[in-house]
Amino acid sequence: MISPIAPALSPVLFLPHGGGPLPILGDKGHEKMVSFLQKIASELNEPSAILVISAHWEEEQATITSGNHPEIIYDYYGFPAEAYEIQYAAAGHPDLAKDIFELITASRIPAKLDGQRGFDHGLFVPLKLMFPQARIPCIQLSLLKNLNPRMHIALGKAIASLRERNILIIGSGMSFHNLKTFFSNDIDSSNENNAFDHWLIETCTNPEILSEVREQRLIEWEKAPFARFCHPREEHLLPLHVCYGIACAGTPIAKTVFNDKIMGGKVASFLWQ
Repeated sequence: MISPIAPALSPVLFLPHGGGPLPILGDKGHEKMVSFLQKIASELNEPSAILVISAHWEEEQATITSGNHPEIIYDYYGFPAEAYEIQYAAAGHPDLAKDIFELITASRIPAKLDGQRGFDHGLFVPLKLMFPQARIPCIQLSLLKNLNPRMHIALGKAIASLRERNILIIGSGMSFHNLKTFFSNDIDSSNENNAFDHWLIETCTNPEILSEVREQRLIEWEKAPFARFCHPREEHLLPLHVCYGIACAGTPIAKTVFNDKIMGGKVASFLWQ
């Protein structure tokens, strides 16, 4: 008797969204990132919906956008007028939002729905590059204000079954996020940046690392080389923890799909497929 083939799991992607609206304003420091995002979209099957965990939304409890047509949130300042005219008219997905709420609360993690919250640039900047027609419904899931890495992995595990539903899950952040270094073009930071970059890639992609060790390394990420130099505040790293939590039951070993410089900083993107 031939065993039935298990359906493929939907991909989970941790990606960089760059500096504010700069990736879609033609900034040269983002050219390689823009090319990567446009290319990776063509390599993925078109999903029926997209869930984004953005570095730019923190709540006391896990919160899910549940409106039918979320508006754009221009959550940046000091850019040209055109940065405040960007549109990404993707629909929301209230039914999916409710399903995610139920999955999270079933794991005894407090959660709520937010029918008024719009899409921040952690969603609309990368998706405008990846899926410019905006025809795929989108929702966002917040980070937790406590910034606890263990709890963010648990949050991911609570919604891991979404991978069975042709939903593209994106953690939108940056694997290196030291704003002072970005704006100062401090080349002396390269050793610190490279050391953390190497540690993160090894942690996420090395098949010889046991699953429990991999998870503990992510929980204790502050012990990595120059961790706090690369992330003075960890909100741009934690979407990766949620992604890992979602992926770890099915495909715990990621592959590096981007590893290059954005505004002078070495940044990585990971795909669990």
